[in-house]
Amino acid sequence: MFSIPPKRSTHVKNTGTRWCTAAAIALTTLSHAAQAETARVAAAADLRYAFAELQPLFEKAHPAHKLELILGSSGKFMQQLENGAPFDIFFSADVTLPKKLVASGKAVAPVTTYAFGRIVLWSAKVDATELTLQDLDKPEFRKIAIAEPKHAPYGARAKEALEHAGMWTKVEPKLVFGENISHTAQLIDKQAAEIGIIAQSLAVNEALKSKGGYYLIPSEFHQPLEQAYAVTTYGRNNAAAKAFAKFMRTPEARKVMTRYGLALPGETPQ
Repeated sequence: MFSIPPKRSTHVKNTGTRWCTAAAIALTTLSHAAQAETARVAAAADLRYAFAELQPLFEKAHPAHKLELILGSSGKFMQQLENGAPFDIFFSADVTLPKKLVASGKAVAPVTTYAFGRIVLWSAKVDATELTLQDLDKPEFRKIAIAEPKHAPYGARAKEALEHAGMWTKVEPKLVFGENISHTAQLIDKQAAEIGIIAQSLAVNEALKSKGGYYLIPSEFHQPLEQAYAVTTYGRNNAAAKAFAKFMRTPEARKVMTRYGLALPGETPQ
């Protein structure tokens, strides 16, 4: 007499199949999570309005990535990066600063020029389009704002322009200094100074443009404002930082930058 062998259970097989499927999904999810990153972007304050437009464009084109924008003085960011600040990419208003970071091992090559900036005379109180630097010693201008030349590249260029025009010693007693170029614009906007020298990229934004026109200071009055970025050593493996660096070279990004007067050689600001 023989017994019929029991029917093999499919429970183990199905359980195993489900386990393998779940494991595959988990691995795929982890892979996508590893690729999705947030880049901490240390950016010169003159990029305030341009980057406000670029951030959503980048995040729409790269939905896995996010940007955390920190705006301020390039010189101060330089000091912070030298001391190990956790920024993934540095957009400087002065090309020499990221070059120094590469030389010291705090950033990785290449250092890429993204714009040449311009400085302007701007006021929310009077029509600056009718003025030049020679007008700054007039008695109605009791306070004149510029960015701190010691650590803000736009402030350093403002000082050079005033020296070139023979006005530095005349207006120095009237000067008030902004922490960065965006703060300088705020000082003028809030009437802490009647007039001042700011970045063209700020003056063309509607928030300031609607309050007053500007006088474009001749570029030969100061050293070029060559602006450049570099991925930091801290962020060299950050996928979002590398993607944003690549995005900044796209026609879409360049269109935004030129609209704010931040053009490369051969480009025409809009």
